[in-house]
Amino acid sequence: MHITMIGSGYVGLVSGACFSEFGHDVVCVDKDPAKIGALERGEIPIYEPGLDDLVARNVAAGRLTFTTDLASAVPGSDAVFIAVGTPSRRGDGHADLTYVFAAAREVADALKDYALVVTKSTVPVGTGARVREIIGERLREIGSDLTFDVASNPEFLREGSAIDDFMRPNRVVVGCDSAEARSVMQRLYRPLSLRETPMLFTDIETAELTKYAANAFLATKITFINEMADLCERVGADVQDLARGIGLDQRIGGKFLHPGPGYGGSCFPKDTRALLATAEQANVPMGIVSAVVATNDQRKIAMAERIVAACGGSVAGKTLAVLGLTFKPSTDDMRESPSLDIVPALQRAGATIRAYDPEGMREAAKLLDGVVFCADEYDAMEGADAVTIITEWNQFRALDLERARGLLKTPVMIDLRNIYRPEEIDGTGFTYHSIGRGAPR
Repeated sequence: MHITMIGSGYVGLVSGACFSEFGHDVVCVDKDPAKIGALERGEIPIYEPGLDDLVARNVAAGRLTFTTDLASAVPGSDAVFIAVGTPSRRGDGHADLTYVFAAAREVADALKDYALVVTKSTVPVGTGARVREIIGERLREIGSDLTFDVASNPEFLREGSAIDDFMRPNRVVVGCDSAEARSVMQRLYRPLSLRETPMLFTDIETAELTKYAANAFLATKITFINEMADLCERVGADVQDLARGIGLDQRIGGKFLHPGPGYGGSCFPKDTRALLATAEQANVPMGIVSAVVATNDQRKIAMAERIVAACGGSVAGKTLAVLGLTFKPSTDDMRESPSLDIVPALQRAGATIRAYDPEGMREAAKLLDGVVFCADEYDAMEGADAVTIITEWNQFRALDLERARGLLKTPVMIDLRNIYRPEEIDGTGFTYHSIGRGAPR
């Protein structure tokens, strides 16, 4: 089958490369000539483990190509995916659909025969209907009687695990309203049927809402365990054991029950805000999601206050080592990362920040002023008054604590991800602060 993927960002590039791995012919389209030029040279603009090899393999096989020319890519396509950005609109939290609707108009101009137009971008309820209207209106304007269908196929890709999530998903959700559209999507995902992957067909509106509901629920789990961590500290309980205790209940499950400095990234913050905006527009109160958003925003600032308290109540004139800047490990994504709130708050309190992140420093340098970016984790700790772990990269899980203690002015560690156990730190000379596990050790 022939697929056109409009948008070569995170979702479009990963989805296009994975579809080509299924054996389909895929052309990825993007308006940015520099991005397309880089992709044609084999340069991947994002950090995602395994993506460079996947792209190179399928380009070499002739199944994956890149272009800026949408008009030449669309004709002959069985499916045209719209995978452009839908950032939060300033002021009201609604998803900005400018790029989605612009792509729909361009698709209408480029159609030469039947195609299924699929929204892969995360979009609010009603977007598919509006895409259908836009394409239909434009075809009538140019005097075309071509037929087309519209579908919704939300993505559920975790950064750092996106390829595996696409190739071995928990489920595939498709919203469509015609037998032909359903047939096209079944053929596109046929390789997954060999693994008996559940494929859920719904109406378009339900598929659009499913993405937002899933992310809001996961954001709620994170926020819940963070609040429980605070309670554990006050009453002398251990949040790690508590999380296991409730996570073993199959109705709850153990995933997303890891306390930390709050959720971030390209999805949870944007999608929870967009869901609230949709609910407000529909005049449906959503107290739980509203509380999750507010609590998560407050938690990031509270983490900076926690670091200051661990440093004796003041960081004025002190140097702090910060390990990890991205919102999660195995990505270079800095969007809505807790570090973007924590680091500036520490700087306002008078601290100098020496930071290291394995993949995120290039992006972080665009967003954080006055930070000293270091060669590695030990370089960051040299001469610092304390070390804080914000992102749980694997290489931070086995620090040479004796070496670290020798580099720091004072052996203080604030572990915002609980990557160490208190008993591992005992006897090392460190004063160790963690989340939800009682008094400092």
